Amino acid sequence: MSSSTFPTRPTRRSVLLGSLGGAAALLLSACGSSGSSSDASANGGQVVPPPQQGPYQGDPLGRTFDKPAVTLTDTSGKPFDLVAGTRGKAVLLYFGYTHCPDVCPTTMGDIAVAVSKLSKDQQSKIDVVFVTTDPARDTPAEIRTWLAAFNPAFIGLTGDIQTIIAAAKSVGVYVAAPVKGQEPVHGAQTLAFSPADDKAHVLYTSGTTTAVFEHDLPLLIKGVAA
Repeated sequence: MSSSTFPTRPTRRSVLLGSLGGAAALLLSACGSSGSSSDASANGGQVVPPPQQGPYQGDPLGRTFDKPAVTLTDTSGKPFDLVAGTRGKAVLLYFGYTHCPDVCPTTMGDIAVAVSKLSKDQQSKIDVVFVTTDPARDTPAEIRTWLAAFNPAFIGLTGDIQTIIAAAKSVGVYVAAPVKGQEPVHGAQTLAFSPADDKAHVLYTSGTTTAVFEHDLPLLIKGVAA
């Protein structure tokens, strides 16, 4: 996806990006905004989801995405190769930051509840990866403490902001370099990668309910085609 797909100055309210190869619309979010993802739409002020296709309740992508080929730093301070470190597992990938007052903790909380409903064997076959979009404030220790409140097994990553921006862009997620005195702006979608081919086929926008994740995670772990 070219950089021209994304607006250069996104607003603080969630905004509609448009379609991705005919797939679901992607959303941007500035955490701490006053509105929800349904606030912005060209259709009478209401976001209309695309018709559901296939077994997943998440939004099917019009094209697949490879995992970002990037090495970042995990919460123990060690290098973490995102591709190699999660190969063969179902993966939920989310870009956000720990100081976010609303979207990020809500998303991680909903995912955590859904993961907790899985069997121990199923839980061992999925990685939830949180990549900070605010590395200046989000130290590895702070990310670890924040994620532990949701699920200690969740993977937290940090690194150079330009590296993170490039990694996010490779999977169609907008991340802007933080501006002093402003809340970071980042894409609010969660990408789901199948263990069958290590590619993302489904995404979940901001506001996706726990019930949707509960329905989809067992399918994702099995590698069911979208």
